[in-house]
Formats: sequence, C-alpha cells, structure tokens
Amino acid sequence: MGARGPAPKPTILKLRAGNPGHQKLNRREPKPRPIAPSCPSWLDLDAKREWRRIVPELDRIGLLSCVDMAALAGYCQAWSRWKQCERVLTDQGLTFETGNNYVVPRPEIAASKTYLGFVKSFCAEFGLTPSSRGRMTLPEMDDGNDDDLD
Repeated sequence: MGARGPAPKPTILKLRAGNPGHQKLNRREPKPRPIAPSCPSWLDLDAKREWRRIVPELDRIGLLSCVDMAALAGYCQAWSRWKQCERVLTDQGLTFETGNNYVVPRPEIAASKTYLGFVKSFCAEFGLTPSSRGRMTLPEMDDGNDDDLD
C-alpha cells in the first residue's frame, strides 16, 4: 500500500512559512545537488526527444537534481511507448480479425492505457500538469546559506 495523503512539504519551505503546523522538522532531509541529469543513451529516439523538450524547462524552474535521472527516464520512455501504441491504433484501427473470423480489440489498447497511467503519474511528480503545478511550491534559489535550518 502506498503512502497516504499529500507528499510532505520540504523542510526549507516549512521554515520559510514559519512552520504553521508546528510539526517536528526533518533537519536531516536529503539535499541532492540541483544539477540536471544527463540523458541516458539507452532511451529510444522518441524518449530522447521528450527528454530534450522537457529537461531545460524543469531545470530552469529548479525542479531537477542530480538524482532524478531514473524517474525522468521512466517518464520519457513511458511517453515514447504510449506514443508508439497510439500510432499503431491510428494506423491499424482499434480491432483486428483473428484466424477464426472474430473481431477483437488490439492489445495496444491495453498497453496504451498502461503507459498513459505511467505518464500521468510521472507528470504529477514533476509538475507537468496544471493541477499538479497548483499544488507545488518551488524552493527559492539556494544562496548556499543553510542558516535557515539552524
């Protein structure tokens, strides 16, 4: 079973808001370096195109760190696979005829639904939808001073 409720707010944001809930603060929260990861060479062509499209903007708004490669690669590859399934469905239709003359749905329908689910969940993690952006608060640019945590 997954975690319940909304994702916790980063400690630095709680401090800047004055810790309104008076909750215990995680003073040892991990702080990965804010460096955009490199595109993995093993991604397929469409996934690499999506990487090149999305990474500059995510980096510009400060949402990427050096440890985000796997999640971002997962998003890009799921996007590519979803796109491939949709191409097949557009080109060949939603159904096909079996050797026994039965008309059945193409397997790409189920695969497309699965990959779209992956894409949507990754989109929420990276703030790639209007509703997920509305729930996010971006950290201010780090000035190298962590005095706020003391």
